[in-house]
Amino acid sequence: MLIVQKYGGTSVANTECIMRVAKRITAAFDAGNKLVVVVSAQGDTTDILTNKANKINPNASKRELDMLLTTGEQQSVALMAMAIHSLGYPATSLTAAQVGIHATSTYGNARIKNIETSRMLSEIERNNIVLVAGFQGVNRYGDVTTLGRGASDTTAVAIAAVLGADLCEIYTDVEGVYTADPRLVKNSVKINQISYEEMLELSSLGVQVLHNRAVEMAKRYRIKLVVRSSMTNAEGTLIKGDVPEMEKLYVSGIAVDDKIARISLIGLNDKPGIAYQIFSFLAKAKISVDIILQSIGRNDTKDISFTVHKDDLTEAVAVLTSQKDSIGFDEISYDDQSAKLSIVGAGMVTNFGVASMMFEALYDCGVNVNMISTSEVKISVLINKNHVEKAMTAVHDKFVNNQIDFYKGGRGL
Repeated sequence: MLIVQKYGGTSVANTECIMRVAKRITAAFDAGNKLVVVVSAQGDTTDILTNKANKINPNASKRELDMLLTTGEQQSVALMAMAIHSLGYPATSLTAAQVGIHATSTYGNARIKNIETSRMLSEIERNNIVLVAGFQGVNRYGDVTTLGRGASDTTAVAIAAVLGADLCEIYTDVEGVYTADPRLVKNSVKINQISYEEMLELSSLGVQVLHNRAVEMAKRYRIKLVVRSSMTNAEGTLIKGDVPEMEKLYVSGIAVDDKIARISLIGLNDKPGIAYQIFSFLAKAKISVDIILQSIGRNDTKDISFTVHKDDLTEAVAVLTSQKDSIGFDEISYDDQSAKLSIVGAGMVTNFGVASMMFEALYDCGVNVNMISTSEVKISVLINKNHVEKAMTAVHDKFVNNQIDFYKGGRGL
């Protein structure tokens, strides 16, 4: 069986962790499997390197940042190869350039265009364990580019897709996907199985177990994907297409994203094309917008509020302020003290009263709702970030505790 494994930063944080992972890899190799292993930078290495760069030049170019940050993964694969060699097993460490992971030229957030397979297959044929540096690619100029924070998951799934792997295992510091962040909600439950669609929503909404682009790719190529812990032998969570008895579960998970900022434009001219103007200016600046709320027109004016990533707040405000006369608004207000709380479930669309239950839970714990966004599989609300923990607990208790037998009993999720 051909297996692609990926180990996150906490799984390889120090020498003890690296040796533990090396033993897990060699055990899988002894079981007769062919292995390609993607490794992230150790622990907080990426943050440490970023801080070093900021001390030298707070406005460093993204190209040079990518050149610096990718060294973290290169260290990890080399150290892992050394650990595997020390156990008496064959292994070869490779960078993105050596593998042939071709990516776009968007430094800091590049996308994988294609991956060559010849080098990896050659190493596999020589009975080597192949170790690949995650999080990186090479653009058409030969420059190294990073794929975005957490994108080693995407590297692993992409490699699994091009090699036609039988399984892709994502190893992390938790035993799988939970109904809510176990650090915030004490009675959260590990989910045995979850659909690609629901996992994609949870990843996009702030659950950091899996990179959302990795889930998108797994869904597209129908990759058998498992999230499990590198610290234990627990089975983990299987992510797949169809999950039995899904219709009986209206909420499968609760997510929170506290890296949200809200912007409001007050006193806009109430005429066609204004919304297009606003969001086209932001799109040109490559700023993504999430929840959007428009007020009912009054006295030929209206207000529009929307959310952006917290890191984009300063630039978004600057872009809109510079276009104030062109857009035509009275004032702009903003805050970065918001968080987005979401419930996700494929069964929500066929179950009545899901929204009212969520709002009842928030009312009961005294949390005010500022904005609302819905789809067939999710309901998201914007709340004050200081209320996240009690809001998550209240909503979790309202929904998940009523479905607890399904999660623990292994029927469906």
